[in-house]
Amino acid sequence: MIESLDISHLGVIESAHVDFGEGLIVVTGETGAGKTMVLSSLQLLLGARADAALVRSGADHLSVDGIFSVNEEVAARVEEAGGLVEGGELIVGRSVRTAGRSRAHLGSRPVPASVLTDIVGSMVTIHGQSDQIRLTGEAAQRRALDQFGGEEHAALLGEYRAAFRHAVEVKHRLDSLRGDASERAEELEDLRAAIKQIEELDPAIGEEEDLVREAARLTNVEDLRALVGVTLSFLKGDDRGDFTGAVEATRHAYAQLDDAARFDEAVAEFVGRARNQVLELEALADDVSAYLSRLDADPERLAQIHARRAAIKDVLRGRAADIEGLLAWADEARSRVEELSSPGSDPAAVERELVAAQERVLECGRRVTQARVRLAGQLAEGVNEELHALSMPDATLHIDCEPTKPTSNGCETIVFRLQPHPHAPARPLGQGASGGELSRVMLALELMLGRTEASSTFIFDEIDAGIGGQTATEVGARLKRLAQSRQVIVVTHLAQVAAFGDQHLVIEKNDGTTKVHEVSGANREAELTRMMGGDPHSAAARRHASQVLASAVSQSQG
Repeated sequence: MIESLDISHLGVIESAHVDFGEGLIVVTGETGAGKTMVLSSLQLLLGARADAALVRSGADHLSVDGIFSVNEEVAARVEEAGGLVEGGELIVGRSVRTAGRSRAHLGSRPVPASVLTDIVGSMVTIHGQSDQIRLTGEAAQRRALDQFGGEEHAALLGEYRAAFRHAVEVKHRLDSLRGDASERAEELEDLRAAIKQIEELDPAIGEEEDLVREAARLTNVEDLRALVGVTLSFLKGDDRGDFTGAVEATRHAYAQLDDAARFDEAVAEFVGRARNQVLELEALADDVSAYLSRLDADPERLAQIHARRAAIKDVLRGRAADIEGLLAWADEARSRVEELSSPGSDPAAVERELVAAQERVLECGRRVTQARVRLAGQLAEGVNEELHALSMPDATLHIDCEPTKPTSNGCETIVFRLQPHPHAPARPLGQGASGGELSRVMLALELMLGRTEASSTFIFDEIDAGIGGQTATEVGARLKRLAQSRQVIVVTHLAQVAAFGDQHLVIEKNDGTTKVHEVSGANREAELTRMMGGDPHSAAARRHASQVLASAVSQSQG
């Protein structure tokens, strides 16, 4: 569950700290006060796309930090991602700069936002009015039905999808085999010729760099001889004895120091160092002399190098950027030659494999269909019970599984149809259902899916739009029931819903700054009075609010 939230410079919120309790938490406030910003902050912690427009005017960045209590399974996933969980508490952070750059932290470790989606998103489910729109689509309806099936149904779907992927792969292979036979023969011939060319050239990784260095040396051999010759003169002196080289000068220095050491032991250290320098310079002079003796022009070798480099460049063209890539290309080419030459390239054999794969898809698909039909009946029955309690006594939700050709999602299309009353036709949710009806269908679904949903926290953003009166009271009662096993956070504008809250948070805006605070007792009665359109200073209006609270408490206990 979410324990607390710290928001800084997000929209109308300059700074806010919110502590969340267990059960049903209601969030209220006047329009424009910033209720949406609280939801936006939670969405950022769930890995939502960072939007620089959320940064408060005048600030250079926004930040959101949340503390979540997590179970051992989630803690293990956090630790796998490199984060820390201390005392069962996980700290999650997100910051967004005006330039659009975003940073995310999970358990004190920087992570991509997608990791927040994967880990934090598994703990929190957010539903708003936009989800009602998505619920009218087939994909969302299919996901809702499959979600109701729990882990056992998910395993069945996984088995079907694996079979479908295999059938698609075999079909692609067969299509490739059925291609132009002459094109396949030409491809095989080209690949074999290229492999032969590479094998005859036998290039080695790093060879290009070695050839470049050797070519540079041979091309500039005269300059090298002059420079290295002068270097050797400085080391050994000239042949005429006009000046002493560094080796001989160092020997003289060593001899003088060795003689001086007779008079002062402190000079002994210098003697040792001078001796090492003599040995080092002698070795250097010998190595330079040997290098100079080998430094001869070799036009024939230079021509060989140019020819070798040209051959390598030719074999690289169109295949790779360097020899390492070329060798990898050759390995792939050999695999392709083996594939084109193997018995598996026989179209008849692959066609038999495809028939078996398609039969496997249909077999798994039948089991998925049977499971979905069974789940559809159970889910529709449960939703209809909830709809009847939500002031839709004559409404019926039908969940149909209409056969279709196999796809990655199964062998049927899932369609939710709402029949408002017995004499009306059952029509798809997107055709004719009002906002209030969609709100109640969504809530009824959530109450049913909550029995199998792994999330520990549900967040509802004004899903009670378009309803009121006794229906609103029933919505509050059912949210309260859902909150018996989950933390439920509800952003609402209805006092009848807010009255059922175990915790009541009010978002207020004064002088352009938004604050969040918890209300109870008389202050809560005043907020409920405001929500019902009454005068908070009116005794009668306050009594009405008190009665609404008392009624909610009575229903909760009953």
